[in-house]
Amino acid sequence: MPGTRLSELDLANLFTVSRQPVREAFIKLAEEGLLEIRPQRGTYVSRIRIDAVTSARFVREAVEADIVRLVANQPSKQLLEDLKANLSAQEEVLEGPEPQKFLALDEQFHRLLAEAAGQRQSWEILQPLKTQMDRMRYLNARHFPRDQLLQQHKQIVDAISSHNSDAAEMAMRAHLRQILDDLPVIAEALPHFFEASQSEAV
Repeated sequence: MPGTRLSELDLANLFTVSRQPVREAFIKLAEEGLLEIRPQRGTYVSRIRIDAVTSARFVREAVEADIVRLVANQPSKQLLEDLKANLSAQEEVLEGPEPQKFLALDEQFHRLLAEAAGQRQSWEILQPLKTQMDRMRYLNARHFPRDQLLQQHKQIVDAISSHNSDAAEMAMRAHLRQILDDLPVIAEALPHFFEASQSEAV
């Protein structure tokens, strides 16, 4: 949970490893913005930065709007089958208190599109940028109905199936802009999850 203090020793004992790999993991997670290392005070799970969420969303929309246009021009039969199988799997895990399975399928959905467009490397480049956005996506999927996200995915697939690149782009942009509506609501409901100065600005 954001703000939680972590102990190298406790985690090393929990996983029966030395403190060195735990320390290295802390450094890596701090570089990704997930931990905050405070000298002489300890290591804490970082709070979500709203500016980082919105910046990542902006970049992701620019990339994925182009990706979906490329895919919609000439989608392969295999891609359409894979996307429809993914949507069916999303429906199966739509309900439930924890959204991890749904979010994994959501990630797979977008990765399938990137790979079909020949943009696997672009997708990999996005990963560190969207760390804070992924944390927000978890809260979003936990506190908001997931069927809305599923319907948005279906609209994207329908547009791709129809070879309608304009509609596919519009559907993708609408899908990725949904977080802008949800973000202020969640930040107000869970202010302790967000950096105080940022949440006050929402």
